[in-house]
Amino acid sequence: MAQLDPSEIEDAFELIDDWEERYRYVIELGRELPELDEALRTSATKVEGCASQVWIATSVNDNRLSVQGDSDAMIVRGLVAILLAYYNGRALTDVPALDPTAYLKRLQLAEHLTPQRANGLNAMVKRIQRDAAILSPA
Repeated sequence: MAQLDPSEIEDAFELIDDWEERYRYVIELGRELPELDEALRTSATKVEGCASQVWIATSVNDNRLSVQGDSDAMIVRGLVAILLAYYNGRALTDVPALDPTAYLKRLQLAEHLTPQRANGLNAMVKRIQRDAAILSPA
């Protein structure tokens, strides 16, 4: 899957009026997400606070954040794909100033997810932000 641009996802959400169609789009994003290497599916990469199983692995390439992820649930896998599009390739120094909540609000995701999924999405965001802070040079 080619690197998605977060603005492309935002544009797609604006074009799709029906939430059932938006869910299909999120699921399609999840289908296009490359499978996470089995070696990265560990307790260290597992995201706590998600009803589904979710793994997020972060690393740094040329001072830019690289995030990989996966889930055993298709809609959650799509949410992972959205977060990867938002965070991948960002300069580590830029990550603390990012506002993923505003981005997700523009997508109107939170109000259309079950509370459990919304909590899981929040846990994924916190995990990526925490990992980026750990990876940032002091």
